[in-house]
Amino acid sequence: MPSLSNPPLTPPPSNLATAAPGGAWTDQLQRLLESTGEGIFGVDMLGRCTFINRAAAEMLGYPSDAVLGRNMHELIHHTHADGRPYPEADCSIFNAFRMGLACRIDNEVLWRADGSAFSAEYSSHPILDSGVVQGAVVTLVDITERKRGEALLQQSHEQLERRVVALTNERTAELTQALGALRELSAYSESVREEERTRIAREIHDELGSLLVALKMDVGWLEKRVQDRPELSGKCHGMGGLIDTAVDNLGRIITDLRPSILDHQGLWAALEWQAQEFIETTALASDLQMHVAAQTEPPRGPEGDRWAIAVFRIFQEMLSNVARHAQARSVRIRLYVDGPPDPVLHIEVRDDGIGVEPSALNHPRSYGVMGMRERAGHFGGTLAIDSVPNHGTCVRLTMPMPASPSSESPR
Repeated sequence: MPSLSNPPLTPPPSNLATAAPGGAWTDQLQRLLESTGEGIFGVDMLGRCTFINRAAAEMLGYPSDAVLGRNMHELIHHTHADGRPYPEADCSIFNAFRMGLACRIDNEVLWRADGSAFSAEYSSHPILDSGVVQGAVVTLVDITERKRGEALLQQSHEQLERRVVALTNERTAELTQALGALRELSAYSESVREEERTRIAREIHDELGSLLVALKMDVGWLEKRVQDRPELSGKCHGMGGLIDTAVDNLGRIITDLRPSILDHQGLWAALEWQAQEFIETTALASDLQMHVAAQTEPPRGPEGDRWAIAVFRIFQEMLSNVARHAQARSVRIRLYVDGPPDPVLHIEVRDDGIGVEPSALNHPRSYGVMGMRERAGHFGGTLAIDSVPNHGTCVRLTMPMPASPSSESPR
């Protein structure tokens, strides 16, 4: 998430273009914020808004000046969707950035100025200065339509499953076909979502990335011409550092949307990278082992790409559940790929955390578990979860690899 500055603990001027006086780079910085359709705002360590772009203000229904300096949890995140109060102490976003961690929530609501709520994808990345957390940059996207579609899809899924149980054997083939079509629809929905993530990542890289590079060049040009003015030269140097931080955060956002390593180095490298990133971020005691049988390559072609992104997203969710829910001290990760002729991918993530009741794993609202099982099931895979309260959890994924399209015969 782009960190545009290390925000102070007191609210800045309401117009970001005048937060740092004068200069073409500040105008470009303002255009950078206003050019994206995503809502973006910053908070300090007390949760107070330090800047907000127009998209975020319009999404929330507030004038920008009315938001600056306000506690954002109390302003827009104060109540659950069912009307229960939402204490700031329970807010995953605030708790994560104060510990220097990134966080993304897409199963809660935010509240507008008129008292209405909307489903939001709400993400934060901490702003660090010499290793010390100064605040966070937050992005939000209204996902009401996506949630409505997912709810309709889930409702259809549940209705079809009830029909499968109720109908007689002569209808089994027909219902199996309908369930398969629903699974295809679910897979198509995921495919569209991944394509949209890829498109957004590309646009952020091309549009915002180029603006940041231009800002960096302008600041460098200016710094060379004010070397006889130490106070201005020092300010330019500081601006350059902030832009570098913004570039780093922009890279993290792009990686979250679509890890480039998956496209450039393949699934095996992407899985190993994701595991190492998780271990470094959480600082848990870890035991990582990975083995890929000789001459076993990830499947190619469109179906192979869909299989690879499904495996990668399931693995991300497995690790995310450990970070968010397990309260573990250690984690063991195993990745193993059988050899030809029928290679199978096996992933196991085991933690020593608080565990979970089996009934919770099969609850209709366990959307994360349901999503992992649906992704795996579409490709003939299985997801098994063994968990005992206070004795940790073990999640095992088994995914047969689809056959790669055969190469054309030589003419």
